[in-house]
Amino acid sequence: MPKIPPIKLPAARWTMHEFFAGSGLVAYGLRGMFKPVWANDISPQKAAVYRANFGGGRFHLGDIQEIQGDALPPAHLSWASFPCQDLSLAGAMGGIHAARSGLVWEWLRVLDETAQKPKLLMVENVSGLLSAAKGDNYRALHHALAERGYRCGAVLLNASCFVPQSRPRVFVIAVDQAVPLPPSLVGEGPCWLHNKAAAQLGADLPGWIWWRTEKPPRRRQDLRDIVQPQAPFDKDHVLPLIPPAHQARLAELEEAWATGYRRTRRGAVQLELRFDGIAGCLRTPEGGSSKQYLVVKQKGETHARLLTVRETARLMGAPDNFVLPGSDNDGYKAMGDAVAAPAARFLGQRFLVPLVEAAYGD
Repeated sequence: MPKIPPIKLPAARWTMHEFFAGSGLVAYGLRGMFKPVWANDISPQKAAVYRANFGGGRFHLGDIQEIQGDALPPAHLSWASFPCQDLSLAGAMGGIHAARSGLVWEWLRVLDETAQKPKLLMVENVSGLLSAAKGDNYRALHHALAERGYRCGAVLLNASCFVPQSRPRVFVIAVDQAVPLPPSLVGEGPCWLHNKAAAQLGADLPGWIWWRTEKPPRRRQDLRDIVQPQAPFDKDHVLPLIPPAHQARLAELEEAWATGYRRTRRGAVQLELRFDGIAGCLRTPEGGSSKQYLVVKQKGETHARLLTVRETARLMGAPDNFVLPGSDNDGYKAMGDAVAAPAARFLGQRFLVPLVEAAYGD
């Protein structure tokens, strides 16, 4: 098998900080547009992935609470994918001031300490940032950014626009208030990028920007396109957990590629499948039902296994030469906690590059 060449981030005119950088899929997605000059994460496993793919010279492993802003190199963009556990519907919903998701305030503290703040910010999190606590979590962040001289608005983008995985995420795009906004990027109300929660917040909050752009081309890739055919099916013991309605659907189909998670319904464990050609949202491998199964029916036979680590990487838009060192659990965690690279690339091309050019001159 030929050796796969390592990933190289091409030169870029603009620079960025990567807070909560994880495995580096944002850096990969924004390649050629923004060069990371500093990156940080607290997870040794994710740091190993980042360094294996992009080198470690710019990567700072450690707690963000110990970072001093005046030690950072200058950058045009600051990207922060802060922890989602306290905002996720699957989590404890402690809110944006709780211990984990509350680290977003440490990011703002670091920015406050920099000699020259970036004129462009991007904040990424789960959709609960907009909907939980009737929007109060987002309101707190919106006002904090406004107090620091930024105008902003949030968009909801699903990675399923680009890869066969349902992964809706909120992206808050913030710009220094002195920067002239390109008219083509701003609307007068909600568009396809705004769900109900975003529309309600935008109608209520001062300084909200209705970001807009055209929809991306229709995705062509399907779930079966990312499957590794050589991976063994070794989890057939979970097939009896498929609920009757989904068993009936399988029986109707001559061929099927479906994914599912184990869930407890009325005290019974079930393997609930989806048949729409995309995977469910990837998770980190904590907990008994966090790993996603692949169920395939072909030639009258149905078999099951877990999604492989490489398949999860493909679902995040990572190339096959993206190195995933460590155990399978390390790989699942690196991908389950990441930003889908094609989503970052779309936002970079449609919003971040035009905005950074408006901010710093093209």
